[in-house]
Amino acid sequence: MTAYYYLAIAICAEVIATVSMKAVKGLSTPLPLALVILGYGIAFFMLTLVVRSIPVGIAYAIWAGMGIVMVSIAALFVYGQRLDVPAMAGMGLIVAGVVVIQLFSKTAGH
Repeated sequence: MTAYYYLAIAICAEVIATVSMKAVKGLSTPLPLALVILGYGIAFFMLTLVVRSIPVGIAYAIWAGMGIVMVSIAALFVYGQRLDVPAMAGMGLIVAGVVVIQLFSKTAGH
């Protein structure tokens, strides 16, 4: 179960880094740049811990899928970026895929 806590940290760190990337304007904005570098560093480090006990394909599917959804939600609140219905439907399918993996896959490493 510890691997899933590490995975949650990896996802959150990646979301912070990705959302901060839009605010980076060269070296004139050091805080967003530091968040990008630190966020991705933490995300990838945590992901290396996760794949020790969760198959890499499962870990990556959860990390990428949840990252896509969470970045889109964060971008709505931080930058006012709205998604249309097809984009939201597609993300719903991504979440459904993660749920199927968690509930029914024997390779998910429960």
